[in-house]
Amino acid sequence: MPSIDRRNFIRHAILGSGVLASGLLSGCNDGSATASSKAASFTHGVASGDPLTDRVILWARAVPASGNSLNVTWEVASDTAFSTIVSKGEANTDASRDYTVNVDASGLTAGTDYYYRFTADNVVSPVGKTRTLPQTSPDEVKLAVLCCANYPAGFFHVYAEVAKHNDLFAALHLGDYLYEYSTDIGQYEAAEGIKLGRVSVPANELLTLADYRQRYAQYRSDPDLQALHATLPFICIWDDHEVANNTWKDGAENHTPATEGDFSLRRAAAVKAWREWLPVREQDATNPLLIYRSFDFGTLLSLHMLDTRLVGRDKQLDYANYIDPITSTFDASTFNANMADPTRQLMGTEQTAWLQGQLAASTATWQLLGQQILMGKMYLPLPLLTPAMPNPTVSFAQYGVIATAFTTYKTLSAQLTAAGTPLTPANLLAAGMTAAQLTIVNDPTNQAIIAAPNIPYNLDAWDGYTVARETLFSMARLLDKNLLVVSGDSHNAWANDLQDKDGNPIGVEFATSSITSPGFEEYLPNMKPAELAANLMQWIPTLAYANTSQRGYLVLSVTATEAKANWYFVSSVKTNTYTATLEKSLTTLAGAGQRKLVRS
Repeated sequence: MPSIDRRNFIRHAILGSGVLASGLLSGCNDGSATASSKAASFTHGVASGDPLTDRVILWARAVPASGNSLNVTWEVASDTAFSTIVSKGEANTDASRDYTVNVDASGLTAGTDYYYRFTADNVVSPVGKTRTLPQTSPDEVKLAVLCCANYPAGFFHVYAEVAKHNDLFAALHLGDYLYEYSTDIGQYEAAEGIKLGRVSVPANELLTLADYRQRYAQYRSDPDLQALHATLPFICIWDDHEVANNTWKDGAENHTPATEGDFSLRRAAAVKAWREWLPVREQDATNPLLIYRSFDFGTLLSLHMLDTRLVGRDKQLDYANYIDPITSTFDASTFNANMADPTRQLMGTEQTAWLQGQLAASTATWQLLGQQILMGKMYLPLPLLTPAMPNPTVSFAQYGVIATAFTTYKTLSAQLTAAGTPLTPANLLAAGMTAAQLTIVNDPTNQAIIAAPNIPYNLDAWDGYTVARETLFSMARLLDKNLLVVSGDSHNAWANDLQDKDGNPIGVEFATSSITSPGFEEYLPNMKPAELAANLMQWIPTLAYANTSQRGYLVLSVTATEAKANWYFVSSVKTNTYTATLEKSLTTLAGAGQRKLVRS
């Protein structure tokens, strides 16, 4: 098979095979056909996904010039010239599935690169490249990890950067492939979209099947996203914004039944559009909500893609329900009791049982959970998160100063006591405390701030479902598995040691930043990112890494002895020009005595 480097392949895939005539680069944002001829048009590129050892899903959107139905042929070849066709077939598409084609190309050889294309009305689609899973264990598996691509928030440079890698098996997309918000000023990133010329369509919030389809069509018109889809297979799951913000099984924070109708109808529309527009294998024709599934990379790695959104999640707790409206005190007792409710579910009992069976049956060295939300324990001091009195809310910077003063006092007090030296202000000053720090530790308000409990910073994450998390941790520990977790959703990059309630090491979590959606830099603009990261790692003992201000992606590299995460970031998603850098690498080692991050 002739060699072809990744950059030239992308160029060939996008510009070759008569694609310009089909309107691929026309900037079509509404999903309608743009070709003026009587031929069909492939307006949104091609894609592949859900690879197995002998098959892979192939995707395209073929719009007829007229009529409501179109026959589309597809071919898979072992070479870019398509001189050796190894699999082919025909499919029909029409308006009932938005003219998309999703076919399962079988009869392929394990661990092999393939090229594919579609033809309709004598018009040939762009060429895509895909790859089947290995039958035997490879020396190394590399996977890109992505999430949270908000079209109006910035350019999709991250997708372009991932497409430059030549050694990836697949891209794991952990959800928020698109966002549901309207273009009204005040809506999430709407103003930024106006500045950048990336205004969402349709203008309204997504509610109907037509709405979701149109938004997918806009996202899939982006050339960087098309380029990445054309270079390697995706393995996708949804998060909340594919439906509505903070979705749970029976509703969402961003859904008001009185004005927006039955949530189940909105969810059904969103799920149908997701299945039409992404290269995902159907698990059960009678249950479109079923997306959890596994992929084996020989006996090196078993990947289990989970659904923490739609099939089992109970409604999120809300801190506002635990604050007395008169006294503003936080009802910690009721909050803790609700958190400890053994009936509260995140994945649901059926999915949890399925995962236990998958983990028990797998003989792979590593078990990787691909899922949406942060799993590590991310508890922060209560005064930072809620205005519960008498513990007043303080900024991250203020709390950092207060915490440092009390830490210094505690350290020096222990030293003076051990030496038999009285704890007088003069002796503390002589030992290294500053006068400002002494003032801080003697202030009753600051003493109340330090004495306040730590609570989860995000109740939408696994922190809001502690019993469900302990169930999963117990499962992995009893089965004696090397557990890796990749996460998205938060728009920030993290690395966490995963420990159960007794402090036993369970595994590690690598969380990717977002493609465009803003992180803490937008919500804490006066806090220096490096200072914030340092404070977070001081307050959260299991946290080994944080980047809260840059957009990027994660590459997970797995061998028989170690798993390594590499975090890449782009310098800006607000300008057409940018640079990309590898900022951080962290590893964990295989074996029952490890299952924690190797910290330098």
